[in-house]
Order: sequence, then C-alpha cells, then structure tokens
Amino acid sequence: MEETFFYNTEVNWREGRTGKLSSEGMEDITIATPPEFPGGVPNIWSPEHLFVASANICLMTTFLAIAENSKLNFISYSSGGKGKVERVEGRFFVTQIELSPKILVANECDKEKALRIIEKSEKACLISRSMKSEIILKPEINIQN
Repeated sequence: MEETFFYNTEVNWREGRTGKLSSEGMEDITIATPPEFPGGVPNIWSPEHLFVASANICLMTTFLAIAENSKLNFISYSSGGKGKVERVEGRFFVTQIELSPKILVANECDKEKALRIIEKSEKACLISRSMKSEIILKPEINIQN
C-alpha cells in the first residue's frame, strides 16, 4: 500500500459570497460564507460545516473499518457533529467538535465491544488527529428491542 496520498479539490467563485467546490469524478457542492459572518449566505455548505463534517465522516469510516476487522455485528450507525467557533485572542477558531455517534447492536454482548471500537476509532481517525480542535466523543450504544 502506498505511503503518500493526494486529494485534489478546486474552488471557483460564482457570485457574492458563494462558489463551487469540485473534484474530478464527484458531484459539485455549492459553498458559501456562513450566515453568521458579514455577507454570509444561509442554507449553503460553509467551510465550517465541511470542517465539522470531515471529523464526523472520518469517525464513521474509521469505525466501519475497525468494526469489520473486529467482526462486530451492528445494525445501524448515525452520528451528529457540532462544531464550536469562538474568538480566541482576537481570531476565530473551531475550538471544539462534539461527535455523537449512535450505534445499534443486536445483543448485550456486542454493546461493550461497540463502545471500545468507537473509542478506538476516534483515536485512530486521521482527520481528527490532524486538527487543533478539541474532539469530544459522546457515543450512545443501544440494543435492538
């Protein structure tokens, strides 16, 4: 397996505070300044949304890989992500990202295993490890009734 990878993206301004994010072979995403900032546009993906989403997506994909390797039988996975932006020493930063994965397992014996795997996944996620933001993991593991 290779040791170095490259991921290419392109951003093109459209009008006002909006643009288009693209990468070869993938669907384009409309992007904008978030509405909380001057000239921001509501209901369009912002860098802040995508930053939080990157940590949330990485947690899921890392969990899927580790769960598969660990032979964890789970029924469903979903996760919320909430990023906290605040001014620190006169500059804005994403200081925290709270990730709230919900994992549904079939029986009690898989509950502890799922918890260990999601905790291991957070530590192994290359995106979270690359961020300065504090990552707060709040997992919820439930058993199917």
